[in-house]
Amino acid sequence: MIGYTCAMDTDLNPEGRPATVGQALEYCSRALQDSDVCFGHGTDNAWDEAVQLVLAVADLPLDSDDGVLPHPLEAAAWERLQSLLRQRIQDHKPLPYLLGRAWFAGLEFGCDERAIIPRSPIAELILNEFQPWYSGPAPRRVLDLCCGGGCIGLAVAHYYPEVAVDLVDIDPGALALARENAASLGLAERVNIIESDLFAALDGRRYDLILSNPPYVDSEDLAALPGEFRHEPELALGSGVDGLDLTRRLLAAAASHLVDTGLLVVEVGNSWPALERAYPRVPFTWLEFEHGGHGVFALTAKELQDYGAGLRG
Repeated sequence: MIGYTCAMDTDLNPEGRPATVGQALEYCSRALQDSDVCFGHGTDNAWDEAVQLVLAVADLPLDSDDGVLPHPLEAAAWERLQSLLRQRIQDHKPLPYLLGRAWFAGLEFGCDERAIIPRSPIAELILNEFQPWYSGPAPRRVLDLCCGGGCIGLAVAHYYPEVAVDLVDIDPGALALARENAASLGLAERVNIIESDLFAALDGRRYDLILSNPPYVDSEDLAALPGEFRHEPELALGSGVDGLDLTRRLLAAAASHLVDTGLLVVEVGNSWPALERAYPRVPFTWLEFEHGGHGVFALTAKELQDYGAGLRG
């Protein structure tokens, strides 16, 4: 992978533009650093975004090393880079929407404004075989609830070919993107993609694991989100005054869709304190992640049953 260096040749070509990939990286990185863009959709700094942008326009692999730095940058690539930078800096369009792709759990997904950009820490849970949180038998049925473009459910289907996976969302546009991603990953025959308002269309189906990254941004945070987030569908972000409108409904119904040894995993992000205030007696287990992320809880089927009255209240 290309590492940051300040020792690159900064001479431009006769047209006054970067002549090499290395020079383009320096130019792009500085432009992003000098702007007011917000990172957080797959990268957290200007250099990493510059690497993705420049390698994309130069048609080079994302895992390229420093050996590509002297690679000539063609005029057409420079024009495209300028166009992408304008959209990134002036319009605050997130990088994955500019490139039309995002990575989740080591897989590449198509990415556009029909769904939020994949970034859930649940990816780490999938790669770690749901351990140490899931203690049931090898899972046979998994639900990705509020699936958006399908990254969580499709990652499960990819890494666990013996598991039947349902992907559910209320938004037809997001589901269309999920279908495209399923096809591109060769998983179209292995997953069920269902339009449903939470569990409404699931006909009593029960799962070993229910994984969900529902809308959870509260109204105050929603109003203050940086411009990048305003390119994402509001339906997939906001969930009422305290961010828990969808989560409340999910908790009230989840027990009837889990097998006795099942586990519910839900991301609520910054709304986790509000969730604990709303359900002070419920023993939420807050998952810890080696690679960052917070606000993801787990509840077993038994816990959901034991605290069912309070969850439905």
